Amino acid sequence: MSGAVPKKDPVAVETEVREKIHLEILKRTGAYHSNDHVLLPSGQHTSEYIEKTLVTTEPSFTEGLGGVIAKHFAPWPVDAVLSTGPGALILSHCVARAHPSRPVVVYGAKGLSRGKRRVTLPVEFQRLVRPGTRVLLVEDLVSSGTTLNLLIELVEQLGANVVGVGCLWRRTSVEVDDKPVFSLVSRDFPTYNPDECPLCRKGVPLNEEFVRRSGHRRPSSVQEPNIS
Repeated sequence: MSGAVPKKDPVAVETEVREKIHLEILKRTGAYHSNDHVLLPSGQHTSEYIEKTLVTTEPSFTEGLGGVIAKHFAPWPVDAVLSTGPGALILSHCVARAHPSRPVVVYGAKGLSRGKRRVTLPVEFQRLVRPGTRVLLVEDLVSSGTTLNLLIELVEQLGANVVGVGCLWRRTSVEVDDKPVFSLVSRDFPTYNPDECPLCRKGVPLNEEFVRRSGHRRPSSVQEPNIS
């Protein structure tokens, strides 16, 4: 007599299905690459890659994904949505529009100070993030958690409260200061040193496109002419 098939946790199944749908959406934007053998700028190899700048290039997709994040945090009253970077700012607008509290959108600036990362809230926004303000942090991709933890520290220094963190993609190993985190995709990229790469051992051709692109292509630009 065969044993009973173990039942799957319905919550885990729902999460798995949701992530597959969101991964497919990111593929359609051209941001997510899988089943490949990619050379990373670090010199390591991977089978998956995500191009951060392409994540929010499809407005209808971004609006839908922002709506999912907003729905998750709908039970929490939110006064302001705070983010950094152009992709996250686009996403944060979509989240704010869909959230029932109709929060304002503010953004912090990322930079370096003596070789260490820092985030700054422009003076114009400080009247919107003050003691008692309920803030939802929104990011597109979270790879290390450093920026988010700095944002949490910044918000709390101003006397405001972080109600949670919403993001498109978060590495599963990232910890974010005991705040509620909701990510549409929680996934780690497998990375390998070249001499330990199983794809190399199988003879899979190495895709160097992304390294070449960052190394040789330059952004298009124009400059105001000199007036004599």
